[in-house]
This record gives sequence, structure tokens and C-alpha cells, in this order.
Amino acid sequence: MRRECLWITGCEGRLGSELMRLFKKKYNYKLVTTDRDVDITNLQEVNRAADIYEVDIVINCASISDREYCEKNRIEAYRVNALGARNLAIASRRKNATIIHMSSDDVFSGIHKRSKNEFDLPTPDTVYGQTKYAGEIFVKEMNPKHLIIRSSWVYGSRKALLPEYQDFYQKVLEYGKNGQSFECPIDVISTPTSTVEIARFIRDVLKADEYGLFHVSCEGACTKREYARKILELNGYDPDLCKASFEKEGGAVTSTLLENLMLKMTGICEMPDWQDAMKEYVEREKGGK
Repeated sequence: MRRECLWITGCEGRLGSELMRLFKKKYNYKLVTTDRDVDITNLQEVNRAADIYEVDIVINCASISDREYCEKNRIEAYRVNALGARNLAIASRRKNATIIHMSSDDVFSGIHKRSKNEFDLPTPDTVYGQTKYAGEIFVKEMNPKHLIIRSSWVYGSRKALLPEYQDFYQKVLEYGKNGQSFECPIDVISTPTSTVEIARFIRDVLKADEYGLFHVSCEGACTKREYARKILELNGYDPDLCKASFEKEGGAVTSTLLENLMLKMTGICEMPDWQDAMKEYVEREKGGK
């Protein structure tokens, strides 16, 4: 009996590596993983890969997520985050395959303080957010068998060897290891979300055979400083290394809290509180599992 082919792009990133870890264990898929060996910005190359692999499900984790880099390299950011998503959507539709596309809370500006659900209109005010929203539009237009997942403050299992490739979680860990004080804003609010929980949702949503747009963030909320302090605390470092600062003059609060409204309506799964999820993640990493 033929096994379904699951293709993960961006497999060396945070979520891609977590999905590899999950689906390698016990799930009956033919697993194909690519990173820079398949250029998702090249439609011919993507179509050729989809034909060779005979894909049934594409999970697109490939993106440029460094916000400062996106601001300085706008065309490249659109090419990867938007055009790449379009190409994968086209190729997956040719194969009658499902595409699961990862997006971000950055599709919202954060000006309005209430949490955003899947029916709120995106208002991105950064190049990164604009490119991720453009990718969403392409995926919706190009393949009706789509799942778009937005999450927030994602941290996970990729071990960045070079400082410039470290995410926020890893940078905070380095400050803790070195006993170095640093600043984090108290006027930026969202929800830290573990790649472990996002991967579990993807596993569950594939079983449920659902489509559409889903917000998938852990429950609860915190400031960026509270997030950093929790990372330090759970890893055995001094939380007071993290000093309070403001991202904007006057301390105007920016919030990109996501409400998991579609999860609540469909009952696919429940996301845990962000502090519980982080505690589980830290314990797993310490145990080397």
C-alpha cells in the first residue's frame, strides 16, 4: 500500500526540524525534507521536486523571518516569503496535494490592543508582515486545499551555531550563560509559542482533514521582558539580568495577541498555557530527548 508523501520545506529551521522530529517517530508517511537544496523561488524547480516526490502534503516552513533583514532586503523577502509560497501552492495544486503554510502574528500591526481572530483584517506595518500576508493570499488563491497557520513568538529546537542566526530564545540563553545583563521592552505584548505545540497541532489537523486559516498560539499573554525572564528562570539563570526598556517613545503598547477562534469552534485540539508549554520544552531539552 502506498504511503502518503509529506514534504517539509525549510527543514533546518525551528519548526521544520521539530516536524522532522515528530513525523520520523511513528507516523506512516513517506517523509521528504528539503531546505536550500530546493529553491522555492524557482517555480520550475519546485514543480520538478513535487513530481519526483509525488507529494500528497506540503508543509511550507521556509521563510526569511529576521525582521531587520527583511526591511533592508525587501525584494528578497518578498521573493522567499511570497513568491516561494505561491510556487509551492501551484505545485501542490498540480498534484492535488494539500499545502500547509506557516504565517505569523506580524500580519497585524499591533496598534489595537484586543486579541485578533481569524476573521480580523490583517494590517501589516513591517516588510516581514507584508511579505507573510502576501504569501497567505497566494496560497489561498492558488490551492483550495490549503491550511494557513498563524502563530506568535515561536521558539524551538534549531540550534543556531552563529550569533546572527539565533532567535530571541537562544539570544536570551546566551545572555544567561554569560551572566550578561540586557534590556527587553515592557510595551510589547504577545504569546510565546513552542514549535512542539505547533507540530502537534499539524499532526492533529491532518487527522481531522480540515482546511482554512487557523491561529495556533499558546494561551495567555506576556510582555517581551516577562518572556525573557521566564526563559532565564526555567533554565536556571538569574531573571534580573533582563532589565526593563521601552520599544516606542511614550511607552505606547503594541499587542499582536492571537485568539485561537477556529480551534475553539472546531475542537481539533487545545493549546496549553505558554508557561506550561515552555516548562515542558525546557525539561525536554535538558533531558536531551
